[in-house]
Amino acid sequence: MGVSGSGKSTVGTLLADRLGVPYAEGDDFHPPANVAKMAAGHALDDEDRWPWLRSIAAWIHDHPSGAVVTCSALKRGYRDLLRGAGVPVWFLHLSGDPELIRARVAARTGHFMPPELLGSQYAALEPLGADEPGLTVDVAHTPQDIVAAATAALTPGSGQEGAPR
Repeated sequence: MGVSGSGKSTVGTLLADRLGVPYAEGDDFHPPANVAKMAAGHALDDEDRWPWLRSIAAWIHDHPSGAVVTCSALKRGYRDLLRGAGVPVWFLHLSGDPELIRARVAARTGHFMPPELLGSQYAALEPLGADEPGLTVDVAHTPQDIVAAATAALTPGSGQEGAPR
C-alpha cells in the first residue's frame, strides 16, 4: 500500500517472486472510467474507489494460499474492506518523503497518474494503525532491502511478525 510512485509495483513483483506466490497489479482492477478520470487530472473519490476495492478483495479471496497485490489502500476503511475478503491480509506500507515520491512520479512515463494528484493521495492517507497487521517501510531504502524486511516480518519465528511501524 502507499501513494502513487511509492514503488508498489516494483516491490510487489519482487516480494511475490521471493515468496513464490501470484502477483496482481492493483491498477489493472480499475475500470476504464477511473483511469480516464485520473488521466484527466481528477482525483478519485470514494464512490470511484469502492468497486475497484471490491474487485481487489475478490481477487484476494480467490488466493487463500497467499498472493501479493498492489493497492494504494490509503484509508483504513479501504483496508477494512480488503481484510473482509475472508483470508488473512497483511499490509506493507511504502512510505516516504513527498518530494522523493513526487520526483519519481514526474520521472515515469506511460502511467495515467499525473504528479498533480499526489497531494490528494497524501491528504487521504491514513497510516497503518497499531492494530492493523503489517509493516511500514521508508521507500528511501532499495526495493531489495524493503523486500528483505517484509520477508523477515512475514517469517514465523523471526521475531519480526507484526514488526513495529
